[in-house]
Amino acid sequence: MNAAVNARSIAAALTDLWSPRVVAEVDDAYVKVARIQGVLDWHTHADEDELFLVLAGELRLRMHAGDVVLREGDLYVVPKGVAHSPLAESECLVLLVERKSTLHTGSTVTAQTRSIEEQLRAFSR
Repeated sequence: MNAAVNARSIAAALTDLWSPRVVAEVDDAYVKVARIQGVLDWHTHADEDELFLVLAGELRLRMHAGDVVLREGDLYVVPKGVAHSPLAESECLVLLVERKSTLHTGSTVTAQTRSIEEQLRAFSR
C-alpha cells in the first residue's frame, strides 16, 4: 500500500455498528476501525491484549475491577484474560490493534460477533 489511510474517515463511513474493519497490518497484528454505539456483550480474549484508541466520541470499557472512560485521543489496553464490555452511549469511532489471532468477541459468540473474513472485507475510500 502506497497511500495514507485516514482511520477516522473510514470509521465514520462504516454503516454497520460493532463491525470492525481491517485498515492495516503491523507484523502479527491488525489495525481495525469501527463505528460503535450501545453495548458489546461481555467477553474475554484469553491470550491477547486489545488496544482501544478513541478517534471521536466517548467509550466506556466496563470491567469487573472498574470502568475506564476514554475520550477522543485516549487509548487503553485491555490486558489478556480481562473480561470487558465496551459501551458507547452515543456514536463513537474507535481504532483497535489486535493480534491476527484475536477473535472479535473471544469465545463468546453473539449476534454482534464478526468473523475475521467479515473484518477483512474491502471498504470504500
